[in-house]
Amino acid sequence: MIKVGLIGGGGIASAHIRGYDAHRDSIRVVAVADAFEETAKRRADELDATAYTDYRDMIHTEELDAVDICLPHHLHADAIVAAAEAGLNVLCEKPLCLTPDEARRVNDAVAASGVTLMSAHNQLFMPAVAKAKEILEAGTIGTVYEVRTTDSFYNDFDPANMGWRAHASTSGGGELIDTGYHPSYLMLHLAGAKPVEATAMLSTHRLTFMEGEDSAQVLIRFDNGVVGQLVTSWAYQPATSTERFSVVGELGSLTSDGTTISYRLRDGGEESFTFDEVDTFAAEIGCFAQCLETGARPPHTEVEGIQVLGMLLAAYESAREKVIAPVLDVIDG
Repeated sequence: MIKVGLIGGGGIASAHIRGYDAHRDSIRVVAVADAFEETAKRRADELDATAYTDYRDMIHTEELDAVDICLPHHLHADAIVAAAEAGLNVLCEKPLCLTPDEARRVNDAVAASGVTLMSAHNQLFMPAVAKAKEILEAGTIGTVYEVRTTDSFYNDFDPANMGWRAHASTSGGGELIDTGYHPSYLMLHLAGAKPVEATAMLSTHRLTFMEGEDSAQVLIRFDNGVVGQLVTSWAYQPATSTERFSVVGELGSLTSDGTTISYRLRDGGEESFTFDEVDTFAAEIGCFAQCLETGARPPHTEVEGIQVLGMLLAAYESAREKVIAPVLDVIDG
């Protein structure tokens, strides 16, 4: 049994808890830490676990194998470093961290300790994404030229319920580094290469009380020549014809709405697939347990988490300075 300490009992923790329940025979939350005592006790009662108000006390008191970090964005880096220095494996919600300095600290702590860090990129566990990756790796549509990803919805946030997300100092920016993080790591996954430069336009269409943007359009160039385009927003629903993701290659293209996927080749070949919806968070927790049991590499580690952060920071720089901005590689220099 893999013993996990849950760090942060807020909203996203509910999705993670569903995952632990689905894999209760192999992985279990035995302790919960939250700065709000009431939240810590409520989650601990829910999980039959021990409650803490300081995750450092939990890390040094409990016999844990791993931690699951579900904190506000600006608290991720310190928690990762504390866990890694204690020799604990880490599952961390997005974004991995917020700044290049934090990324270096995280990378150095994980490398020095030898622990496994899995970036909690749950949309990688959509069956349509797995099928797309299989099609691309088989060379079915040939050399990839373009990847497009979309994640937009009408968000009913208001100043009374938005909390720390309304402030750039705690969120890291606006919608792009929050929901926009999903189409960013999906783009990275499908492009299959390192991001090297970005250009972006950010907008605030409706959620004017936010310090950051509520919508973004971003272009990313990768070192294999792929150009990625993403659209993401809290201000509006996308047009009904908008794909969740698509890829264009030399031999044809593929497209997906998230539950179906199809490809069509220039020579006339085509095929379609339909999948049942899955709980991607449950699949994520199951993968984390399997990686810890077998030593397998998670789909995305701190390496990809830092690359996605680099994409987003370059997009913010591009929008701010009105330039095409390089993606900083904090690992390789």
